[in-house]
Amino acid sequence: MPLFSWDEAAGAGASVAVTTRHGGVSEPPYDSLNLGLHVGDDPRHVIRNRERAARAFGVTLDTVIFAEQVHRATATEVRAQDMGRGSRSMDDAIPASDILVTSSAGITLVILVADCVPLALLDPEARVLAAVHAGWRGTAAGAIAHAMDAMRRLGARPGRTMAFLGPAVPPASYQVTSEVTHALSRAVAPAELHPDVARPDGPDHWQVDLIAANRQQLSLAGIGPERVFESGTTTSDRDYFSDRASRPCGRFALMAQLLPT
Repeated sequence: MPLFSWDEAAGAGASVAVTTRHGGVSEPPYDSLNLGLHVGDDPRHVIRNRERAARAFGVTLDTVIFAEQVHRATATEVRAQDMGRGSRSMDDAIPASDILVTSSAGITLVILVADCVPLALLDPEARVLAAVHAGWRGTAAGAIAHAMDAMRRLGARPGRTMAFLGPAVPPASYQVTSEVTHALSRAVAPAELHPDVARPDGPDHWQVDLIAANRQQLSLAGIGPERVFESGTTTSDRDYFSDRASRPCGRFALMAQLLPT
């Protein structure tokens, strides 16, 4: 099963990867490695897909933690006793959280996406890890800042933190109204929104680059560009699910784990 992973994370004591849509058992329109239990797919197929994804990542499903993602910026610290939550049912997922944070090795954090930005933050010295779901609402709510606040409580520092950004919707496919651009501008105030984040696309319409928006927020949080690592692709690549391109569709995952010392 193909995974995109970052060697830089492995060199810093963590495993961070994103799945593709390939190698699973789900039928169209969820073909084939849909990992979302909330999109209308057969739950038996989703659980089999999750088992396959966990195996490809080098873990078992019992180590994996899923959250109930609600497009906000709430961070939840998880520990060893949380392992397995949400892995086979939404009923015991971490409630109402778009950011999972841990300092425990062996826990596998998972964020599900199909256009939103999936990202991991890692302080290799403090050995603190976060997985973040950042759609436009989460980005506008300051998901990066909230993740760093939660990581600081466990000893992390922005000056040491690395960021890994997975595939997200390309700007050409993400036309929005000024509601979105105004919200993204407020998130970085008093700084100006970086020109790469939003470009005019007709009256009251903009093309928004969510990766660029999060890149700016990483910089404002004190995470330098030399410690930011992107995937080099977007959800326009048919290897990934895209809710903008096809609805209903499946979800792919960013998976992240601190490696044992």
